[in-house]
Amino acid sequence: MNTIMFKSSVPSPVRRVYWETTAACNLRCLHCRRIDLLNQVSPEEITTQQSFALIDDLAAGGKPVLILSGGEPLYRKDILQIAAYASSKKLPVALSTNGTLVTSQKAKEIRESGIYYASISLDGVTAGTHDTFRGHGNFERALKGFFHLKNAGLKVQINFTLTKMNVQEVPLMVELGRSLGAAALYFFLLVPVGCGVQIADSQMLSSGEVEEWLRWIYVKQQEEKSMELRAICAPHFYRIAAEMKETQSANGQKRLGCLAGIDICFISHKGDVFPCGYLPLSAGNVKEKPFSEIWKDSTLFQRLRNEELLAGKCGHCQFKTVCGGCRARAYYQHGSELAEEPYCSYVPTLSPL
Repeated sequence: MNTIMFKSSVPSPVRRVYWETTAACNLRCLHCRRIDLLNQVSPEEITTQQSFALIDDLAAGGKPVLILSGGEPLYRKDILQIAAYASSKKLPVALSTNGTLVTSQKAKEIRESGIYYASISLDGVTAGTHDTFRGHGNFERALKGFFHLKNAGLKVQINFTLTKMNVQEVPLMVELGRSLGAAALYFFLLVPVGCGVQIADSQMLSSGEVEEWLRWIYVKQQEEKSMELRAICAPHFYRIAAEMKETQSANGQKRLGCLAGIDICFISHKGDVFPCGYLPLSAGNVKEKPFSEIWKDSTLFQRLRNEELLAGKCGHCQFKTVCGGCRARAYYQHGSELAEEPYCSYVPTLSPL
């Protein structure tokens, strides 16, 4: 009997597009998803005019949130021109920056371009921890950038990647985020891609540690009132949430965990469209085909949208609809985007088919 490939021929509109506007960056972080960062803008990057065409296509297809990232997006001389154009097309525009290049004047220009939201990565509550990942002096530079953006009127989010080196600082990071007036604090589980592969063995949390900290985050999420707390690249958080709510089955719910190719996608600086920034499988290139066609017609995306194709214990887990397992970690560990999530300790109660 043949496996049914597609659940639906009409995908949901893309909700968030993460666009690596440039591979150029002033930092060389230990856990970066890239290993080929540049010191200057690459000639292969999507041009300004190609950027406008991409934005036109996105605006016609449901107006997703457009997150301008890198590398370091502020390396692009036309980045605020791109942001202003997207804003003029009524797209919500956000900026993902390391913060170290944000001056008071630059923050004002960012806000004037229409960007309403920004995220800055902090990998520790002190310079000692953060700068181990990102280089000497960058903790203070990132904090200055944070305040410049906040003072300019943007909502500013903190991104914190959990590793063995910094995970004990999680409670203190909540306190720091609160004291800084962060709009949100997102906890990322490390995904072994790019430079992250080189530190995976020493820095990735075990499945047991992941379980422990996701449960902690869930409890703290219910208590925290001043800012949003979220676990990212941690789809099994939603299985944990269901368990802690004593909801034994998540069947019939929509996907809340891994949204790669379902609600979100990632566009590289060269124009390749990936399910997310950590899953290195291209569904097409926007220089060759409109994004809207890639989103609708890609067989890769259609496979990811069908949880019935999941393999291993993810395939017979009663939480597979709401969770889905991290497709990037599955690909890293097993060489298949449909394999089971390797950093989940849950043992499904349903029997394999």
